Amino acid sequence: MHGYSRLGNAGATGRAVTTTPTPSPPSSPRLRHSRSSGKSNSSPGGGFSGGGGGGGRGGGGKQHVVERLMFMVVTVVLRRRGLLLFAPLLYVAGMVLYMGSLNFDVNLKNGGVVVRKRAPPGTVYRSPKVFDKLWPYMEAENNGSHNALMTAWDPKLRQAWKPSGISNYSDAELPESNGFLIIEANGGLNQQRLSICDAVAVAGLLNATLVIPFFHLNSVWRDSSKFGEIFDEDFFIHALKNNVKVVRELPSDVLEQFDNNISSIVNLRVKAWSSPTYYLQKVLPKLRQMRAVRIAPFSNRLAHAVPPNIQGLRCLANFEALRFSESIRMLAEQMVDRMIKNSSQSGGKYVSVHLRFETDMVAFSCCEYDGGEEEKREMDIARESAWRGKFRRRGRVIRPGANRVDGKCPLTPLEVGMMLRGMGFDNTTSVYVAAGNIYKAEKYMAPLKQMFPRLETKDTLATAEELVPFKGHSSRLAALDYTVCLHSEVFVTTQGGNFPHFLMGHRRYLYGGHAKTINPDKRKLALLFDKPTIRWEVFKRQMQNMLRHSDVKGSELRKPSASLYTFPMPDCMCKQTEARQQDSDS
Repeated sequence: MHGYSRLGNAGATGRAVTTTPTPSPPSSPRLRHSRSSGKSNSSPGGGFSGGGGGGGRGGGGKQHVVERLMFMVVTVVLRRRGLLLFAPLLYVAGMVLYMGSLNFDVNLKNGGVVVRKRAPPGTVYRSPKVFDKLWPYMEAENNGSHNALMTAWDPKLRQAWKPSGISNYSDAELPESNGFLIIEANGGLNQQRLSICDAVAVAGLLNATLVIPFFHLNSVWRDSSKFGEIFDEDFFIHALKNNVKVVRELPSDVLEQFDNNISSIVNLRVKAWSSPTYYLQKVLPKLRQMRAVRIAPFSNRLAHAVPPNIQGLRCLANFEALRFSESIRMLAEQMVDRMIKNSSQSGGKYVSVHLRFETDMVAFSCCEYDGGEEEKREMDIARESAWRGKFRRRGRVIRPGANRVDGKCPLTPLEVGMMLRGMGFDNTTSVYVAAGNIYKAEKYMAPLKQMFPRLETKDTLATAEELVPFKGHSSRLAALDYTVCLHSEVFVTTQGGNFPHFLMGHRRYLYGGHAKTINPDKRKLALLFDKPTIRWEVFKRQMQNMLRHSDVKGSELRKPSASLYTFPMPDCMCKQTEARQQDSDS
């Protein structure tokens, strides 16, 4: 360092450094060589010519200028040797900063330095500590004059879209059918919905007659409901009559061909995301030959990218033809009316939250919260019961902390509440929670109710008598949640899955192309909830930025690899100016 100071001073003044009573240590041979090189290559103005100095090191004139500045700073420090008294303090400060970058907590106690290794981000569930710190500030903003519910979505960011009139897709008489298509829809409510809509598209592609889909009894959902108990069967057939022929069951003469047993009909094993070409080349010949084919299971069996006329059938099926059965519609509409009445202080507007903190979801995520050994034991039992051996395979490593930082952990009710309060939704906001059986509901739902006293679920919004026909039928209960969420001013998704994906697309279709959905950045949330000392102003700013980002992304168009059911523009919708032009042309 002393050698560099002499070089810098000589280069700047053109003379040797004046000796002092305390001589500096001799410079290294490398730096002496550097010094002589610098002199031989110096320009008349005292600068450095490009790439020549520095002991043969390249780097250009900019690098030499930076080096000279550094040398001059060091020279000044050495000339003012009193500054060296602060060296120990500077060293300790540097070590503190360095330790902080390596996840150490450094505290000064009794004149000494105490260093403790800090747990990596995400490994400890610190959200309750964050809540304890922020709750007094939330209380101070209770019953505020400004509620984000009234201004959540900026009208300037909206693009005016409307449905494309897909119900009039074709008025021509349907050609003679090539045969009957039988599919089996598996999974929960919205996975079944996906299968049904794709089946309509495939039937149109093959010019086949679609038999009302069968529902597979799923081991997780355990719902024995048939198509007509969840969806309006008559309306479905009528809405599609100009585009795809739909029948309730196979004609007797065709069934006799297979010994009156549908299971005897050949089951074609179609790969996931198969193209229209595959269906035309592989499935259509079998359909014509045998008059009926069966595809089970049928989930995700049609590619996203298909011709516009086939996409139009998907639009028609999902947004127009599929509506819930009368019993579901009647109770769901009553529940929506009750939410609107409960939200009179905010003009009938309310927030809906799809909360995925059920036992099976927490178990599948392999995330840890604050339940200790009891929680670990319960999650091990749940994982083994639902996914036998999957999480005990050799070589499988479970890293709960990494899962949380990667945004894969279900948000707790507490975290959802803090997020919404940070975004500006105060305690007068009516909130509807769509969920199954929340894990340890009494414990985990308490802080959410504390932040939002006007909180409802289907069990509080509907009477026990009204829910009797739905108990034990998870898909019917999910249909109630779906409808109440569909009509909320703000929808919050917390974990992904078919439910929010279909709901976001449906909301875009209804609300002029905007999803009106908060889709939080869970990676960022994990880091913020890991800071028990975070200031309320900082937390609020981060949450409001997140709300703004959701607003900007609300009118997103479908990308080639994305689902039409989530992004209906432009396949199922057109801009208002285009729509007016189409209306005038017709």
